[in-house]
Amino acid sequence: MQSVFTELKRRHVYRTAAFYAAAGWLLVQVATQVAPYFNLPNWAVRLIIVAVVGGFPIVIMLSWYYEWSPSGGLRRENDTDGDRDAAIAPAAAPSRDAATPVTSDMSIAVLSFVDMSQARDQEYFSDGLAEEVMNLLAQLPQLRVIARTSSFSFKGKGTDVATIGRTLGAAHVLEGSVRKAGDRLRVTAQLIRTGDSSHLWSQTFERELTDIFQVQDEIAGAVVAALKVKLLPEQQLRNLHRTDNTEAYDAYLLGQTVLRAGRYDDSQQALMAFERSIALDRNYAAGYAGLASAQSAVADYEKNAERRSALKLEALITAESAIELEPELADGYVVRGQLRYRQLWDWQGAQTDLQRALALEPNSTDVLLQNALLLHNLNHMVEAIALVGRVTATDPLSWMAWLMLGATLRNSGRMAEGRVALKRSLELNPQASWTRHVLGVLELLEGQPELALATFQQAGAPYRQCGVAMAEYTLGHPHESAQALAEAEPYAVGFSIQIAEAHAWRGERDAAFEYLERAATLRDSGIARMRSDPMLRTLHDDPRWAMLLKKLNFPA
Repeated sequence: MQSVFTELKRRHVYRTAAFYAAAGWLLVQVATQVAPYFNLPNWAVRLIIVAVVGGFPIVIMLSWYYEWSPSGGLRRENDTDGDRDAAIAPAAAPSRDAATPVTSDMSIAVLSFVDMSQARDQEYFSDGLAEEVMNLLAQLPQLRVIARTSSFSFKGKGTDVATIGRTLGAAHVLEGSVRKAGDRLRVTAQLIRTGDSSHLWSQTFERELTDIFQVQDEIAGAVVAALKVKLLPEQQLRNLHRTDNTEAYDAYLLGQTVLRAGRYDDSQQALMAFERSIALDRNYAAGYAGLASAQSAVADYEKNAERRSALKLEALITAESAIELEPELADGYVVRGQLRYRQLWDWQGAQTDLQRALALEPNSTDVLLQNALLLHNLNHMVEAIALVGRVTATDPLSWMAWLMLGATLRNSGRMAEGRVALKRSLELNPQASWTRHVLGVLELLEGQPELALATFQQAGAPYRQCGVAMAEYTLGHPHESAQALAEAEPYAVGFSIQIAEAHAWRGERDAAFEYLERAATLRDSGIARMRSDPMLRTLHDDPRWAMLLKKLNFPA
């Protein structure tokens, strides 16, 4: 009952009731005093009294669902909640309606540009042009720019701008098309207000391919002017992915596109594209940063531990070349920061690199996520939640961002909020085995092994086998648990951490430490999060735990 009264107070129902009662009483008093002077019939005064009394429950009901906001007028109560929450804290946890982000006037989604080339084989180029415009606009703190994952998710779907605006919380969208033919380029762009689908600006650019960066600048400048964004004297939009060699830039865009697919063949293709990029321009910093990312990705598929380590060190050297060539480019610091703590266990060096990247690109979702992940691994959960919460605000359709938010909330003990974030991640990507594993662990920690078992069974191998082993053990089914764990063994090279979790949950400390040591030897990236892993907490009082933390150079 107390919670009902608290909710009534939070939604300002008491305040509305008091205001209505006072206003109604005043209206009745005025009516009874003034009526005789205007010879109004008694039924008119009675009608006013009935209307005041009858309107009371209607106003109370409306005040439960709606509130008047000075900045946005009459809005649904959950929308104003977002304003209040934003005023007192960063976006740290999922809202009650995570699927409906709050829209602000100074917000924009840059959609993927349509490839209008004759052979329709320049999609990577048209996407790259749109992304570079997005990156330019994201440098302005006055403007909320929706991230690539979310804004590009509407590609080829024919979704109307009003729906896109509501889904992403964007008041404006920038859309366009690119036609690339030989050395000629034709780019059409238009800025649209999502509220009424009105066009604020549109223009067609007929240029030489060598003018690609100038076109990007002009489009970004036109958007800033149309939205009436007031630039500070020191604010200059800069694109550090530039090169004087347009072929090198073309190869760079191709590498970026295929690398995102995340498969081995794509990593190899990206590697070749970036190698071509820097072969065409030996001073192309962005090309070196991309090559370092591709080298690291290819190394992840290497089964030989020594070969894998050598490839990772090669990627580290390439990342350092990118930083030397362009110290103001965040990309190189991101790659080097990842490699420093995952490969060298250099936590301080990684923090320095990733914080430098964040200073250079404070609105980059990739930079924010990498910083949040490092903070999570170092058990700085409050700071990690704040950073990843910023990502879900600007990239609301990123299943990975919601997964990371859910995992961090779970590991902080905020189970209910973590569940909301993980459910949202699964809505966006129902096939994500990693998300199901994280959610299943949450359910185990909550004491719901039956629910956890059902969740684990929907995951792919070996997440399914490791999770089932833990759930069946909790349910008192040792044979089924052991069988599932045996089925996970063939995946031990890449999933030593998950197998170690299962052994730890089953109380098998020796086996758990055996797999943790194996993960450390293989430089398995999962070993970096061992300190924050709730499934390994039963090992913390074992002397081998402290020795392993020291081996991995974790700060005290």
